[in-house]
Amino acid sequence: MQPRIEIIGDVAVVEVPFDQLAMGAELNFKLSMADILEKHHRLVLDMKRVKYIDSAGCGAIISCLKKVRQAVDGDLRICQVTPVVRTVFDLIRLHKMCDILETRDDAVRAFGT
Repeated sequence: MQPRIEIIGDVAVVEVPFDQLAMGAELNFKLSMADILEKHHRLVLDMKRVKYIDSAGCGAIISCLKKVRQAVDGDLRICQVTPVVRTVFDLIRLHKMCDILETRDDAVRAFGT
């Protein structure tokens, strides 16, 4: 399943198309993100569809974060996180690695565009 992408200025907003970002699905997520990560270095992941995430899914997100940060001015923001997923993010302290915001607009604005 390919993610839907919306370009706002120089920021790519990617709607994660999975209900579960867990072992098995994380490989599909990484494959679907490969082309996006080659072309875009300022990225927002819209997580509104994701109802469950495990360590493999978190690892896939952190992998995206590392990739975009290799580029000049590259970074990642996350938005519209469900309460269950937010609990996992809090446990792994993902908010210490990248911004987690309420809305798409907030996430795009966090880039200063």
